[in-house]
Amino acid sequence: MNNKIVVLDGYTLNPGDLSWEPFEKLGAITVYDRTPADQIRARASGAQYLLTNKTPLTAETLMSLPDLRYIGVLATGFNVVDADAARQRSIPVTNIPTYGTDSVAQHAIALTLELARGVAAHAKAVAEGQWSNNDDWCFSVSSIEELAGRTMGIIGLGRIGLAVARIGDAMGMRLIAHDAIQLTAQQLDGLSVQYKDLDHVFSESDVLSLHCPLTDQTRHLVNDQRLDLMKSNAFLINTSRGPLVDADALARALHERKIAGAGLDVLDQEPPAASNPLLKAPHCIITPHVAWYAKASRQRLIDTAAANLRAFLDGTAVHVVNP
Repeated sequence: MNNKIVVLDGYTLNPGDLSWEPFEKLGAITVYDRTPADQIRARASGAQYLLTNKTPLTAETLMSLPDLRYIGVLATGFNVVDADAARQRSIPVTNIPTYGTDSVAQHAIALTLELARGVAAHAKAVAEGQWSNNDDWCFSVSSIEELAGRTMGIIGLGRIGLAVARIGDAMGMRLIAHDAIQLTAQQLDGLSVQYKDLDHVFSESDVLSLHCPLTDQTRHLVNDQRLDLMKSNAFLINTSRGPLVDADALARALHERKIAGAGLDVLDQEPPAASNPLLKAPHCIITPHVAWYAKASRQRLIDTAAANLRAFLDGTAVHVVNP
C-alpha cells in the first residue's frame, strides 16, 4: 500500500491512550506529536494525505506540496487551513462535524456546578485540615447555591447547546435561548425553551452559557455593555470559542462584582499569556481547553477522521468544507 499519511500534531488528540490503527489500515502513517512552523513543509513532503489539528497550512505551504491530495482536520473548526487555496488545487479539506457533544455539555455543567457549589474549594479546605480542626460538624468556605428554579440562558442552541439545555432542564432550571435559527417543537422533543433577543438573554440569565461559533458578528459578544446587563448573581460559562469574550471587560466585571463568577474552558489566546487579566480575576475558574477531552470523545474523533479518509479513497468524500 503506497498511501502516505502524515499527522502533523497528534499528541493532544492521542497522547498514547488511544490507537492510530484505523489509519494504519489505510496506509503508511507517520505521527508527529507537534510540528514547528519551520518543519511543516519537510514533514509533509511526499504525503498524499495530511492530517492537522492546529498546525497551520497556508496557501504558500500548500503550493510547496505537489503530492498532496487530501487534508483532514482533526477538529470541527478548520480555519488553520487555507481551504480556498486547497480548493484551487482540487484538494478536499474535511473536518469532524461532531464528536464531543456530551463531553463539552457535561464540562459546561461541571463549571456551572463548581461556581454554584464550590466543591473544589471545600475539598481543598478539608485536605488542609480545616474540618479536622473545626469546632462544628459542618462549615462553609464559600457560598453554596441551588440551581433549581434559576434561569439558564444559552446562546447558540445547536447540538451542544441543546445537550446543555437538557441537563439544565433535568436540574429544574428555566430555559431561554438565542439563536439565528430556531429549533422546531419536534427538534426540541418536549423541551421547553423560550427564544429571546440577545439583550434579554443577558439580562434574564442566572447562568449564561455560550455555544455559538466565532464570526465577525460574535467576536467580543460578551463586552462591557452586555456585562452591564447581567445580574450581579449571574455566572458566565464559555466552552465554545475564547474570542467570544472580551477578556479585559470580563476581568473588570469580576473585579467590580458586576457578575458572580465565570467558568471558562477557552481563552482568546491559547496557551494564555501570563498577562491575561482573567488568570488573576476573582471568582473565575479556567480549565485548559479540555471540555472535549473525554477519552470516548477523542476515540470518536479518530474513528470519524479515519472514516473521512476512507470515504475519500473510495471516491465518495464526506464532510468536505471546501466543495
